[in-house]
Amino acid sequence: MKNRSLVSINDYSKEEIIRILDLAETFEAQPRQEILKGKVIASLFFEPSTRTRLSFESAAMQLGASVIGFSSAATTSVQKGETLNDTILTVSNYSDLIVMRHPVDGAARYASEVAPVPIINAGDGANQHPTQCLLDLYSIRKTQGTLDNLDITFVGDLKYGRTVHSLTMALCHFNTRFHLVSPPELKLPSAVKRHIKDAKLQYEQYTDMSEVIPKSDILYMTRIQRERFPDPLEYERVKNSYNLVNSMLDNGKPNLKILHPLPRVNEIHTDVDSNPMAYYFQQAQNGIYVRQALMASILGNK
Repeated sequence: MKNRSLVSINDYSKEEIIRILDLAETFEAQPRQEILKGKVIASLFFEPSTRTRLSFESAAMQLGASVIGFSSAATTSVQKGETLNDTILTVSNYSDLIVMRHPVDGAARYASEVAPVPIINAGDGANQHPTQCLLDLYSIRKTQGTLDNLDITFVGDLKYGRTVHSLTMALCHFNTRFHLVSPPELKLPSAVKRHIKDAKLQYEQYTDMSEVIPKSDILYMTRIQRERFPDPLEYERVKNSYNLVNSMLDNGKPNLKILHPLPRVNEIHTDVDSNPMAYYFQQAQNGIYVRQALMASILGNK
């Protein structure tokens, strides 16, 4: 994986994914190591972020790396008309690796093609979010003890949800049964479903979340993302489609865990937070260890 970009989760084989998860376990046991001392990580966030940006920066600093970058395009030369090409080529002069979030689908792939240093895609539009996918896989394996033979339920915005797209593709390496809960307008795109079909796996589609909770090992909630909708009226129609409350979990399996890439709005009530099935804040913490494993692998230290 040395000096290789990560743009899509499909850039990594099943064996490489598992290697990252195994390495992340070692960082969870010992997160503070000076193995990236002298390295510079550029954190370029053209779109708002809390967990992804801060966990990447924390992960890098705990490994001894220096971090440069920005958290908004509003404070950069993009406002003066600078192209993505010129921004990437310039920042490559100052860094050993670039972590980039961008609102345009495909921007990370383009950046990886022009940059002389590796690019990690921290989310490109409604396309993919491969590092969130890796920490989701880590969270699933940690809570379930396996990635095989699980019933995974995705709820909410499956059309624009890049975290769902990446995780679905990755779970096709395993014997996953997919349960897809969404309004008709927000179904999982056909291109992503094709991965499930090509892997000869099963999926079922629902509009009612309650009927699938009792059969789920993982309940992966997502936010209805206002910023992804080209039509504001479409967003207004579906924005309150799902709201998970504590009483809905009474018939859940003992091993059921609730994941969410965060931020949440109203799709998970705060009364769920104290339920042992709630795992979304621990899930966010797992992002540190997975991103440490990823950066260490790309920069050749592990």
